[in-house]
Amino acid sequence: MSNALAIAAVTITLRHLLQQRFDVESSGGISVTTRPLDKVRDNTGSSGDQVNLFLYDTQINPAWRNMDIPSQVKPGETGQQLLPLNLYYLLTAYAQNDDFPEPTSHRLLGVAMSVFNDHPMITSADIRAALPTTDPTEYDLDLQEEQLRIDYQPLSVEEVFNLWSTFQVPYRVSAAYEVSVVLIESSLPAKTPLPIIKRQSSDRGPILQSNLSSPLPTLVSLQLPNQQASARLGDILILNGFHLDAENVVISFTNIRLEISLELPPLAEKTATEIRVQLPDEPVNWAAGLYTVVAKVTRTGEPSRTTNELSFALAPKILDVIPRQAIVDANGEVTLTLILSPQVRPRQRVALLLGDREVLAQPHPNQTDRLEFRIAGVTPGEYFVRVRIDGVDSLLVDRTVTPPVFDQNQKVVIL
Repeated sequence: MSNALAIAAVTITLRHLLQQRFDVESSGGISVTTRPLDKVRDNTGSSGDQVNLFLYDTQINPAWRNMDIPSQVKPGETGQQLLPLNLYYLLTAYAQNDDFPEPTSHRLLGVAMSVFNDHPMITSADIRAALPTTDPTEYDLDLQEEQLRIDYQPLSVEEVFNLWSTFQVPYRVSAAYEVSVVLIESSLPAKTPLPIIKRQSSDRGPILQSNLSSPLPTLVSLQLPNQQASARLGDILILNGFHLDAENVVISFTNIRLEISLELPPLAEKTATEIRVQLPDEPVNWAAGLYTVVAKVTRTGEPSRTTNELSFALAPKILDVIPRQAIVDANGEVTLTLILSPQVRPRQRVALLLGDREVLAQPHPNQTDRLEFRIAGVTPGEYFVRVRIDGVDSLLVDRTVTPPVFDQNQKVVIL
C-alpha cells in the first residue's frame, strides 16, 4: 500500500541513489536536482556540474486499474478504486563551462544511467535509506507489496522536440526512464458486509488432501479449531503429514512482514502423521497477521530436517469495547476504544469494521493493546464490531455452538 506521498517518495529515492554514486566519485562536487527543465540553470547560481531528474509525465497503469490491494479486500467486499501510476522521468546532465574543453556532461550522464541500470528494482531498503526518518509513518512506500521497477524509456524525435520546446530551453542530451508501478491507496473506506454463516443445509465445503507421500518429513495440512478461518492465541493447531515422529520436534512460526520468529515445542500426544501445538497466550510476543509454520524434526544419529511450509492467519481478539453504549457527541462523532489481543505493532494497518463500514484506527506510534477509533456520521442503533489487522479479521462467528451464531460480546449500541 502507498499513500498520496508516494510520487514524492519515488523521486526522493531516485535522487538519493544518484547522489550516493556521485558523492563517491566526486567527493560531493556534483549536485543532483529535481527541477523543471526551464529552472535547472536559471539565475539562482547553478553553474557547476549537475544532474537533473525531472518528472515529466504520469500515466495510469491499466493492468492494476481495477484491482484491489492484496490482503486488504476480502472476497465479497467492495474496495475503493486504486490509483496505480507509471512515472516518467527525464535524466539530464549539465557541465561547468558547457563541456569546454572536455565533454563532462556526457560522463555524468553515463554514470547516472549506470546507476539506474544497476538498480532495476527499487527495494524497501532503498526507500527507507532515502526518506526522512523524523516521521517514519509519513511515507509508507516501503510497505507496498508490489516492487517498483526502473525501465529505460526510448523517446522518438518528435517526443523529444515537443518536450523541450514546451519549456523553451535549448536541448540537452538526455535519457528517459519509466518507474512502475506506484499503488496509491484510496482514502475512502471499503465496504465490508457481515460474513455468511451457512452456505447450505449441511454446510459442507470441499476437502483437499494430497495423495503424494514423501520419504522426508512433510506437512500436508493444518487444522484449526472449530473450522475457524483463523487461529487465535491459546488455540491448539493440528499439523498433519508424514514421518513427523522423532525424539526432538520443534515447531517454528514466522511472520516475515513484522520480522517475528518464534519456536514452540509440540504437545505430548504426537504421532508420525499428526503433531499438535498450542499457541501460547502471550500477546506481547505475537502479532495478528499471516504466519508460516514448519516442523524441525531431529532423529538420533540423523541430521535435522525441516518440513515444507504451511501458512495460517492469526486473528486478533477483541477483549473489550469501551463504551458498550456510545453517545454521538456535538460534532456528530462517536469514539470507541478497543482492547485487543495480541498487542498491535506500530506499522500495522488496523481498521474497525462497524456493521458494513471500515474505520481506520487513530495513530499508534508504540506497541499497544488499546486503540481508539473515531466514527463520523453513524446512525444510532446496534452494531456488531470486528477489527481487521494486516488483512486478518477478528472472529465474529461463534462456531463452538450448533448452529453457529454471531458473538454477542462483539456488539455495541450507538445512541
